[in-house]
Amino acid sequence: MLCARRLGGLGAGIAALRPGRAGRGILGAGIRARRVSTSWSPVGAAFNVKPQGRRLDLFSERRADFVKIAHPEPAFREAAEEACRSIGTMVEKLNTNVELYQSLQKLLADKNLVDSLDPETRRVAELFMFDFEISGIHLDKEKRKRAVDLNVKILDLSSTFLMGANFPNKIVKHLLPEHIRHNFISDGDHIIIDGLHAEAPDDLVREAAYKIFLYPNAGQLKCLEELLSNRDLLAKLVGYSTFSHRALQGTIAKNPETVMQFLEKLSDKLSERTRKDFAMIQGMKMKLNPQKSEVMPWDPPYYSGVIRAERYNIEPSLYSPFFSLGACMEGLNILFNRLLGVSLYAEQPAKGEVWCEDVRKLAVVHESEGLLGYIYCDFLQRADKPHQDCHFTIRGGRLKEDGDYQLPVVVLMLNLPHPSRGSPTLLTPGMMENLFHEMGHAMHSMLGRTRYQHITGTRCPTDFAEVPSILMEYFANDYRVVNQFARHYQTGQPLPKNMVSRLCESKKVCAAADMQLQVFYATLDQIYHGKHPLRRSTTDILKETQEKFYGLPYVPNTAWQLRFSHLVGYGAKYYSYLMSRAVASMVWKECFLQDPFNRTWSLISPLFAGMLQKCPSVEDFVSALVSDLDLDFETFLMDSE
Repeated sequence: MLCARRLGGLGAGIAALRPGRAGRGILGAGIRARRVSTSWSPVGAAFNVKPQGRRLDLFSERRADFVKIAHPEPAFREAAEEACRSIGTMVEKLNTNVELYQSLQKLLADKNLVDSLDPETRRVAELFMFDFEISGIHLDKEKRKRAVDLNVKILDLSSTFLMGANFPNKIVKHLLPEHIRHNFISDGDHIIIDGLHAEAPDDLVREAAYKIFLYPNAGQLKCLEELLSNRDLLAKLVGYSTFSHRALQGTIAKNPETVMQFLEKLSDKLSERTRKDFAMIQGMKMKLNPQKSEVMPWDPPYYSGVIRAERYNIEPSLYSPFFSLGACMEGLNILFNRLLGVSLYAEQPAKGEVWCEDVRKLAVVHESEGLLGYIYCDFLQRADKPHQDCHFTIRGGRLKEDGDYQLPVVVLMLNLPHPSRGSPTLLTPGMMENLFHEMGHAMHSMLGRTRYQHITGTRCPTDFAEVPSILMEYFANDYRVVNQFARHYQTGQPLPKNMVSRLCESKKVCAAADMQLQVFYATLDQIYHGKHPLRRSTTDILKETQEKFYGLPYVPNTAWQLRFSHLVGYGAKYYSYLMSRAVASMVWKECFLQDPFNRTWSLISPLFAGMLQKCPSVEDFVSALVSDLDLDFETFLMDSE
């Protein structure tokens, strides 16, 4: 998932090493290579060795938005949280600064001056004007202050809601059947439920986790209601009929009517496939649990996994030895080199440059343009680290006044297992795909070379930002790509083609039902941010929308919306993933289906560069996509039926 941030910078030169050279680890002194019977290129070796314990200092410069998420020390995270709040408040005040607004307004009113600007400068000026307008710059002084106050309140409510969304629930121990208590955390006389336990094989465990974890919390419910209400107040104050209308200004979709048209047509196209998926799940549940064969919301993840395992034998432990972290990084390096002329070089960080000894630093180098930027890879699990995979922009690329280009710096955060005593970090197929996805974001940031930071890389319309990363998932599921790197970490044996075929076939299982669930989430998001006051409670709306757009029954006394953390970061824009997937699937089919290493498609460069703002032809393409939905669903769902 994308988690783009605006922060400061890091970094220095690159290592004088070339891909393809076998040898020991390349991170310098203090690194010991594992004894394996295969050899890796330098970038592969860098991720298949374990650093000796060396205490590292903290960043010399504080990067608040990243630090609040990633720093291992709670005090730093708390201080960064406060810094983010202060910065957010300052930004909202700048967005209602009349003097700045009038200066920009005067510039844009001067036709001769505007005509003398290059297209990118004009576009950035228009985007700044847009930011002023949605912040209420046209309002009188009292209303502008009200807009700032509402924004600050929304920031606070958002922070509170995010905390509550992940907070565990607890129940008195004796209320749970004794034979399932061991599946949960015990705390004296209570059992703590900290998630849905969606993969648990016992139906009762999943049911209990679902009902307890999603049990309504009055404080969280009030927080959500206030968040939605204040967003609506802000939207109306600055001249929009709903928050969704305000949020979708500047996106590809442009307005909520287009979004709902897209979601409804997508739902119609998926409906028959989804019914077949639920029937297949019901058949498996009846086979394993004849007494309770009705499909419930806690069933699809588990039973679809059972079906995949039974049909295709895709036990992760069979695949993981072929997907060492080093092998996967080597695969990415091969792909980027052949497709984009870009190579990855592992580089030794300076003392104090990284926040944890497990972090790896990569220099990204183009075959003709040279150094493009740096990627810091924070890939391994640790205490208090967020479970969500994220991409952070630490420093955006831009053209400096002296003519040099400011190199972008990003951080990728994953939650991969630590290497064991006898093996490097081994990835499941799902982890491998997530790695490719997040590296798509990173390369978007590296290749998005723009004059201004405001539109660099992933700082593009939200409903386009996932296109490069989803496109990378298609590469991760193509045997011609996987065959380049998937080999056993001990023997060097390539992953057999039939295993890759089984893995790809298995992903078709219940793909429509999974996508239908995303349509439900996106629709719920639109309704919550639509016309206010809401005609019903958020829970009643959830029930109605779930039954219409997903098909499985609502479970009484549950409130899934209170765990829907994306309502904060993707408020009124959760549909973006689905639209990006639709675009990515069409790009894959047109450009890479015949040859995944096809470098002749120059189309992909402007796509990765995030220049959609300046490309009306792409906007027209998406408009046609939304209106006709003439989509190749086999490609969209990675399905060949």
